[in-house]
Amino acid sequence: MKDLSIYFETCNEHEGDSPGKIGEFILGNSNVNYDELAENSIALIYVPDYRNSEISQNGSWIEDFRKSLFELYKGEWSAEIYELGIIRPGSSVADTYVAVRDVVTELVKAQVFPVVIGGSQDLTYPIYQAYEKLEQTINILAVDSALDLGDPDQSIHSKGWLNKIILHKPNYLFNFSLFGYQSYLVNPQELQLLNDLYFDAFRLGDFYNNEKMVEPQLRNADILSFDMNAIRSSDNKSNQSNLPNGFYGEDACRIMRYAGLSDKLTSLGLFNFSPQENNGYHSDVNLLAQMIWYFVEGFNLRKKDYPIGSKTAYLKYRVNIDDFRDEIIFYKSNKSSRWWMEVPYPKIKGVKLQRHLLVPCDYEDYENALNNELPDLWLRTYKKLS
Repeated sequence: MKDLSIYFETCNEHEGDSPGKIGEFILGNSNVNYDELAENSIALIYVPDYRNSEISQNGSWIEDFRKSLFELYKGEWSAEIYELGIIRPGSSVADTYVAVRDVVTELVKAQVFPVVIGGSQDLTYPIYQAYEKLEQTINILAVDSALDLGDPDQSIHSKGWLNKIILHKPNYLFNFSLFGYQSYLVNPQELQLLNDLYFDAFRLGDFYNNEKMVEPQLRNADILSFDMNAIRSSDNKSNQSNLPNGFYGEDACRIMRYAGLSDKLTSLGLFNFSPQENNGYHSDVNLLAQMIWYFVEGFNLRKKDYPIGSKTAYLKYRVNIDDFRDEIIFYKSNKSSRWWMEVPYPKIKGVKLQRHLLVPCDYEDYENALNNELPDLWLRTYKKLS
């Protein structure tokens, strides 16, 4: 592995951590050998760079966050957790991007899960660039109250970064999902563009009608980009958008646990977190720490399902739909009881072999197929493949 220590500033050592608490368990970067990071481990990375946003530069919360996280009791976890330290803002934002990109590239290559904490959400772009260096086609899920599409003619910023990914050449993005948006904060024309690209968008109300729907979405993602402003102001006092509506704190923790459980997810970022000293400061810091706790809990409960496991270990279900030529094929994991749906690549003239893609779904998709309804997920994925 490339020497990553050049990118990091060492965090302060915490002393007197109580037995059984996370502080006793996490390996600080002063004790980390970057050439010997364990596979299937987690690496915490702090990036307090907000220059492409309206948020004032602030990294003072990092020490309070660490104290809050270290005081939580750890679960029955076996995965190592490394605290690699702080990537200080470079001379330019581009320098910070390079550091984030290189660090994420090396960690993902070594099967270490990078958790990027802090900074504005445009840092999703260098995380995406890391997968370009790995030549890997990926899916991104953004938990956000708005769509940060942006104008292609303008520089990247925290509320306009997605267009840089969509237009990036070569393009390695297969799917983008916007989760938890609030309709009055999204331009309908931009939402239509997502639809035209066969990308996914789910309203906040969709989640509260079916809170488990986020699980297959996260199971299909490689990168999770979580805007902390998606959490309502009552639960996140440092919400920069002052939104009265949004996710509750416990729902943010639920989403993070599902993220940890996803065998496909290989990196995540928690962005736009910059609490100011106010009455809710410590509550916000504690919420972020608990969200990380739930992610680690889920990570340690991974089942090694698809794409890690073999399809031979699954129950296979075939469903015929009237006036539809192909069977809809579903798979159910014997390990976790989770569902996948098989979508064939469209036949191309001169190509004899037919490839298939397994798309995470839920039991409701199977039920709809039994009721003679073609799942919308199947159709959108098929069109995307054509």
